[in-house]
Amino acid sequence: MPTKVIIGAQWGDEGKAKIIDILSEKADVVVRCQGGNNAGHTVAVDGEVYKFQLIPSGILYTGKKCIVANGVVIDPEGILGEVDGLLAKGIDVSTLRISSRAHLVMPYHKALDRAKESIQAKDGKDIGTTMKGIGPCYMDKAERSGVRVCDLYHEEVFAEKVRANVAVKNDMLKYVYHQEEQFDAEEIISTYKKYAERLKPFVEDTTVSVYEAIKAGKEVLFEGAQGTLLDLDLGTYPYVTSSHPVTGGACIGAGIGPTMIDSCIGVMKGYITRVGKGPFPTELHDKIGDRIREEGHEFGTVTGRPRRCGWFDAVIGEFAVRTSGLTEIALNKIDVLKDLDIVKICVGYEFNGEIIKYFPASLEDLELCKPVYEEMEGWGDISHIRSYEALPESVKKYLTRIEELIGCKITMVGVGPNRDQNIVINK
Repeated sequence: MPTKVIIGAQWGDEGKAKIIDILSEKADVVVRCQGGNNAGHTVAVDGEVYKFQLIPSGILYTGKKCIVANGVVIDPEGILGEVDGLLAKGIDVSTLRISSRAHLVMPYHKALDRAKESIQAKDGKDIGTTMKGIGPCYMDKAERSGVRVCDLYHEEVFAEKVRANVAVKNDMLKYVYHQEEQFDAEEIISTYKKYAERLKPFVEDTTVSVYEAIKAGKEVLFEGAQGTLLDLDLGTYPYVTSSHPVTGGACIGAGIGPTMIDSCIGVMKGYITRVGKGPFPTELHDKIGDRIREEGHEFGTVTGRPRRCGWFDAVIGEFAVRTSGLTEIALNKIDVLKDLDIVKICVGYEFNGEIIKYFPASLEDLELCKPVYEEMEGWGDISHIRSYEALPESVKKYLTRIEELIGCKITMVGVGPNRDQNIVINK
């Protein structure tokens, strides 16, 4: 049985949850590999909307083992809130598993996140984080001062780590960030002891269970959060996340080797969006951009923030294909572009008097890049169409041209938010 990695191939918000939800039907195991509850996935099923932040959306299918792996940073309050929300809707969560190796988001991480953002905002240099404490948690992980899930079940070790961290973080808040907020280590220890009791039935060494599932021939689906251009190494640094949303991140984040992955699916939209600051070559500051935002409901799942919208960028598409070794593309939300006379694709950038077709590392260089467009004929409402053959010729030409530009085949096309509004292409 194949193992598949699904990642976002733009700036996130590409509609990964819908594709994951569809492919989860055939999967035996669904694994979340990185990020935290700063990332949101929305799935619409039979008129019911489910919003996920940490739990894999495969949990909506009965009997699917859903794993939150070692590369994820876990806010216990957040994941237990999701568990309670699913239980309230009658969803079975008994197949959820949480890595004993995953790091814990602590209350002081959130306070540090807020403090740093507020100070940087005064100079206009804030990153635009969700202030969920994800970055500070990953910082502790890299600094080797983090607290892991397994520590919850060694009370003395957990208490010692919390006390040591609280002493340092309180000083940072007071003397570095000039904040009045301070934390009581004993209060945190007591609160997290209660979390530990509720989490215990779900905790295991998921590196073992993922490996055994693959060796047993089960179909395993690895789901990434956020998107390629938010990758810590490869994204638009510093406007990035603190983990690796590219396909390589799935190996580290789930504790498996690259030889165990059979296919890599990149999810894109028929246009492109971005949340927060940073250069955006194809961004639309006009009525078309506003229309795409409203028609596509482009507002953050976690924050509610309006997303910046622009034309499809094939330079970014090729970058994602190249850096993640993508074997196929799921192209979502092309229905949003309905009733436009002309639809544009960015095929390159004009930079310093020449045309380039690569994505610059420097944000200063990217800021100077002007998109070079190809114009294509638009289309009408396609949300009712359920086969590739029935799509208008203008849509087929659009898809073909994107494939040519990014160097990867499109195997799925989304024409709406629901499960049944997904066209599988076999050509």
